[in-house]
Amino acid sequence: MTRSYLWPSEKEVVASFLSRIEELNNHTNAIIALNPAALDLADDFDEKLAANNATYGPLSCIPILLKDNYDTASILTTGGNLDLAKSQPSVDAPAVTALKKAGAILLGKANLHELALEGLSVSSLGGQTINPYDYTRTPGGSSGGTGAAIASSFAVFGTGSDTVNSLRSPASANSLFSCRPTRGLISRAGIIPISYTQDVIGPIARSVGDVATALTVMASVGYDASDNATSLVPAGIEDADYALGLSAGSLKGMRFGLLEGFFNRTASNETTPVNQAMANITAKLRRAGATIVPITDSLYNATAILKLDTQRYEYREGMNAYLQRSSLGGQHPETLNELYASGKFVVIPSQYEYVTKSLVSSTGNATYNTVRAGIQNLTLAVQRTFTSHNLDAIIYPEQKNLVVPIGSASQSGRNGILAALTGTPVVTVPIGFSPATITAPRGIPIGMEILGRSWTEALLLQIAWQIEQIGRVRRIPEWAEEVVKIKAYEVVPSITPDRGNINAAYPLGTLV
Repeated sequence: MTRSYLWPSEKEVVASFLSRIEELNNHTNAIIALNPAALDLADDFDEKLAANNATYGPLSCIPILLKDNYDTASILTTGGNLDLAKSQPSVDAPAVTALKKAGAILLGKANLHELALEGLSVSSLGGQTINPYDYTRTPGGSSGGTGAAIASSFAVFGTGSDTVNSLRSPASANSLFSCRPTRGLISRAGIIPISYTQDVIGPIARSVGDVATALTVMASVGYDASDNATSLVPAGIEDADYALGLSAGSLKGMRFGLLEGFFNRTASNETTPVNQAMANITAKLRRAGATIVPITDSLYNATAILKLDTQRYEYREGMNAYLQRSSLGGQHPETLNELYASGKFVVIPSQYEYVTKSLVSSTGNATYNTVRAGIQNLTLAVQRTFTSHNLDAIIYPEQKNLVVPIGSASQSGRNGILAALTGTPVVTVPIGFSPATITAPRGIPIGMEILGRSWTEALLLQIAWQIEQIGRVRRIPEWAEEVVKIKAYEVVPSITPDRGNINAAYPLGTLV
């Protein structure tokens, strides 16, 4: 094979993304660390290509970023926590192995809300990640570093995790697409855990096609004895290629349930843009031949459903097991209690009660079984809603209001808890922007969740692809349009996150 002079080398491709990160990361503080082997991996592929000895996977030489709670043997895995700053896994998470096997080149790790516990994307190690569309606002989270980085074109796609909102919130806040898969579709082994019941992992990207391709690769891990939830995958779903048939669907004849209880109808500068964007997209869906079915059941109240959150019961047990694995090297605490005793952490004040209770709670608590029973009832009720209204999917805004400003008490108004508890899949799509302001010259992104029955990722991605075609609402952040000169790197540059930008509302090392 002779390389056309029009083709960049794989090393040049990687260098182009590294150049953007080095030049522009100061706008958003999205990156915690870069992979020192990234250029060598590209060089190796170029050499094999020149020798006609290259093998091609679905992600051959595609530069990607990982949320920094994915175990990687070549880069520290910190969860954004100072006490884990030297924690070094000896093996990659299975999902990371699958991405590498498919040919992806890991550029580095993205910041996150510390230990993935909330949605402001501030951490003691990585500092505050800034929304690339509005420097006064957060980027959603907890996968906010990934969201901000992909919106800024620092990689082709990135990965995140989702315990309540964390793949969907940053997609919504950064005009991106994401998929929270059915629990069990992708192994969660090697991911810093919070909740066995609620944790999943998945991709975030600038197009539905990229999400589908990444999901296919990540799900190719299949059954993994280290995560027994993967045994739930039914026959016919294993080895699915979610990128095939994306354009085969149609919105005509589709029936979408609209959760009225997941809106804040009080008019304000924070809520009205969301309500208007949802009105616009539902009008487009109707014009495309879909039916919108209002769902007014009082069951669908995100604040009330949050009472069934399992995190406080499962967090300590899961983290202790993670920290005590033989495959985890470097310097790190042995228990969650030890981590929080170190003083090297950021917990936002609204979570003090949650964390302190987590440190003394477990799945042995008497109320845990009551919560689990409530989740089972909720799951059955959702299935009943699908059946009784003959729905193909359920839709609602990811967040009732615009993503919150930096310094806010929490990422309020999000609606992700329904899928988190029921284990059902969601694809998030961008649907619009708020009006432009001085700090948000292109407006603030707004996203919608499309929730389906378990194992219907292929259908949801087809729906999302159709919406992507009729919407075409995505905009790149204004500053990210800058054309950056590609540097001829010999070594990967180092990136130092800005820890000095943490708002005084989030004091270091306190739980009181």
